[in-house]
Amino acid sequence: MPQDMSEDSGGSVAGGATPELLARVALTSKAVALLSELTQLHGPLMFHQSGGCCDGSAPMCYPLGEFRVGGADVRLAELDAGLPQPIPFWMSESQFEYWSHTHLTVDVVPGRGSGFSVESPTGQRFLIRSRLFTDEESERLPAVGSADQSSGRRAGQPRHGDRSPPRSPTSAHPHPDSRMRVGARCC
Repeated sequence: MPQDMSEDSGGSVAGGATPELLARVALTSKAVALLSELTQLHGPLMFHQSGGCCDGSAPMCYPLGEFRVGGADVRLAELDAGLPQPIPFWMSESQFEYWSHTHLTVDVVPGRGSGFSVESPTGQRFLIRSRLFTDEESERLPAVGSADQSSGRRAGQPRHGDRSPPRSPTSAHPHPDSRMRVGARCC
């Protein structure tokens, strides 16, 4: 069973050794318990930190692969919840520019989550608690990975066979999280 990661466990390193990398995202014991239950129901899971209109900045939990990530997303962490496989935690690159100096802790509180997130029917919802990294911690942060890096493409480069024209910043886009399940609606 993983430890409660709501507090950073990284300590100082003596003898001039390279300091241990510090996690950008952690889980509370309540989050670990709920993720275990949800994995039994839905299989492997993933998070995408929402920046959307409906749920503010709620962490959205989906069955792994049900939310499509792309070149505009960065993977902040592979969360260890004591499950057979880690839970990837994604965020849009533009949102990460604002949050890059912030440690995130996924917690659980009573209430109804988003209709798109798998914890919605449980009467509980995921919530992000945050704090600023200290200068020392900032020096120990790992790099983040993009979906394009994991597929061997550079950010912004189209997928092979993608004939869709690039969207301009002013293109109409119905919802910031429109990459969700087919038929999912917002508002």
